[in-house]
Amino acid sequence: MNGRLALILAAALVALAALALAPFYLGPYQIGLLIGLTGYVTLSSAWALFSGPTRYVSLATVAFFGIGAYTVAALNEVLPYPLVLAAAAAIGLAVALVVGLSTLRLAGVYFVIFTFGLAELVRQLVTWYEVNVTGTLGRYIFMSFGPEQIYWQLLALMAITLFISWWIGRNRLGLALKVIGDDEVVAAHCGIYIARTKLALFALSAVIITLVGAIQAPRWTYVEPGIVFNPTLSFLTLIMALLGGANRLWGPALGAVPLFLLFEWLSARFPDHYSIILGLLFILIVFALPGGVAAFAERMFGQRKPTPQMPGAESALARDTAEARR
Repeated sequence: MNGRLALILAAALVALAALALAPFYLGPYQIGLLIGLTGYVTLSSAWALFSGPTRYVSLATVAFFGIGAYTVAALNEVLPYPLVLAAAAAIGLAVALVVGLSTLRLAGVYFVIFTFGLAELVRQLVTWYEVNVTGTLGRYIFMSFGPEQIYWQLLALMAITLFISWWIGRNRLGLALKVIGDDEVVAAHCGIYIARTKLALFALSAVIITLVGAIQAPRWTYVEPGIVFNPTLSFLTLIMALLGGANRLWGPALGAVPLFLLFEWLSARFPDHYSIILGLLFILIVFALPGGVAAFAERMFGQRKPTPQMPGAESALARDTAEARR
């Protein structure tokens, strides 16, 4: 481990410890904001885990989020909480594998439309089941822990998600994803198992998003399809990741924190025009910051260093050029 990496790791651990201690010094409203912030940082980081390098724009975030929330609502009275989370992760994984096997051969606008339709399909299926089978539309969730425990669970999941993103970006899997995102034909000629790689990352991203929904569900006490399958969540997650930079480790967090606070303010003061402002902001981000805030900052402050050359490479090139001239 080099010195720079050790310094970054130490700073991250200190920040994580400070965030973990925050509920001891904050009130209920501030803890609620922290829950929203950690939830959206985790969602946008999990979304960028798959959609960032592969450039597959998924709008199915709310489908997996709602599956996690509704699993807790359905099983919280019959299973211990850890088993409820395990069941939610297993259901999210199963749905992701089925969806991935059938749709990851699609690309571009077709994949976007399918994922949006998937979220609506899941919402309609849950609504139909609740109305026609159970005879009700919503469910109550009564758990024995408060908002502090929800926040600590989300904080741990956020740290795990960022670690997974960091780890993938530093090994061959991350390189394979970048090649797939650039050109799948080239990736296939390089011997990369395209379908298997995309499916693994899509399933991992979906399981994390499902767990975010499952952990946040007790916060609402009462859930129904209109709440947990709200498509606004998918668009917010997408905008946050794009604003910060979906191809950077800290990009989704850089986009999630300011946008969440801005949306909290806008939704409280302009509840009737909130969706219009959301659409305009999405258009502005796509045109003004196509690579996100992180990429813009790198260009402005020159953090991108030139690719290092092997020692002696320059002299070898000069020697080969001289021989060619002779």
